[in-house]
Amino acid sequence: MQKIATALVKAQKAFGPALKSSTNPHFKSRYADLAACVEAVIDALNDNGIALVQHSHDCADGIIIETIFIHESGEMISGGKLHVPATKQDAQGYGSAMTYARRYSLQAACGIAPEDDDGNQASRPSKPKSTRTKAEIEALITA
Repeated sequence: MQKIATALVKAQKAFGPALKSSTNPHFKSRYADLAACVEAVIDALNDNGIALVQHSHDCADGIIIETIFIHESGEMISGGKLHVPATKQDAQGYGSAMTYARRYSLQAACGIAPEDDDGNQASRPSKPKSTRTKAEIEALITA
C-alpha cells in the first residue's frame, strides 16, 4: 500500500476542480457531470501511475459502483461501494442511477467536490486544464 498511497497524495495535490458545466433543466441548476469529474482527476492520477476503474456489482433495485485505483506497481485501493437506487426499473432508470453512482463514487473516493465555474474559480490560482478532448474523456468514462 505504500506506493499507491504516495502516488495518490501526489495526484490529489494536482486535482483540478469539478466544474459545474451542465444544467439540470428541471431545477434550473448547474452541476458537475461525470465527464467534468473525470476531467478533474484523470490526468493527475495517470501522471502518477494510477489507473481509475469503476466496477459495477449486482443489485436488484439499482446500481452499486466501486471506484478502484490501481497503481502501476500492482497495488490497489478501493473507495468502497456506493448504492444508488434506480427510480425506474427500466434501462433509463438504471442508466441514470449508474451515472449518478459513478459520479458520486468518484467524487468521494478522490475527495473532490463540485465547484462553481465563475466566482470561485476566479478567486483561486489556476491549475493546468486537461489537454484531453471531450471525446477522449467520454471514451475514458465509457470504457
